[in-house]
Amino acid sequence: MSDQEQPVLYEKTGHVVTITYNRPERRNAINGAMRDELNAAWLRFRDDEDAWVAIMTGAGTVFCGGADLKDGTGATGTFAGTYWEKPTVNSFESGLELFKPVIAAVNGPCVGYGLTGVSFADFAIASDRATFSYPEVRIGIPTIVGSIRLPRRLNWSDAMELLMIGEPISAERAKEMGLVWKVVDHDVLMVEARALADRLVMSAPIASRVVKEVATRTRDMGWTESVRFGETMRIVANQMDDAKEGLASFREKRPPEWKGK
Repeated sequence: MSDQEQPVLYEKTGHVVTITYNRPERRNAINGAMRDELNAAWLRFRDDEDAWVAIMTGAGTVFCGGADLKDGTGATGTFAGTYWEKPTVNSFESGLELFKPVIAAVNGPCVGYGLTGVSFADFAIASDRATFSYPEVRIGIPTIVGSIRLPRRLNWSDAMELLMIGEPISAERAKEMGLVWKVVDHDVLMVEARALADRLVMSAPIASRVVKEVATRTRDMGWTESVRFGETMRIVANQMDDAKEGLASFREKRPPEWKGK
């Protein structure tokens, strides 16, 4: 299958994986095949011990056009021709546990499912041409995962602006809300995303995963439980080869050589 025929592209360079929505002729709208390929791509990234950072982006001029309402092969939601997804946290859009760093490089309009993906990322870098929207309420459909994620990331009213009004907002407004980390000139978007990925791979991959897992899990814990969990994770991480390498490289005044072990 050529790149043009693959709904999702998966490319690995060094320790960095780029996952690309690849239906530009349909504005990268999600149908059933693309949905399955996205879930498979994220599982592949999660399970590859040599893949440390992921960048997600879109082919063409649109990041993601949301669900493909013209393709009734199981994109998402409950409109005619689709199915009720069995509740799970094993799929990308509904909460796959992934503690490696993820960057969203938003190259254009980011709609519905695409915005759910951005809310999954640790860093969102947006082109100055990007827009963001959850239009589901305008066609009578509630967005569910977005309704869970956004109030945890944004001020309540900012989250409700996206979720309940359904109008697109600009990249600058998204940055003002805290949804987007950085807005850049469209032509340097991927340069900026890759530069950030290069900075992230300089950190020990296991230590980075521990930090993200502790930050994620302790949001729902009390203080004492949070500290106990975090210190237990630190004890485990400190037994790894990378922890020993980090101390050795510091003593020897040289760059560390991380192995992810």
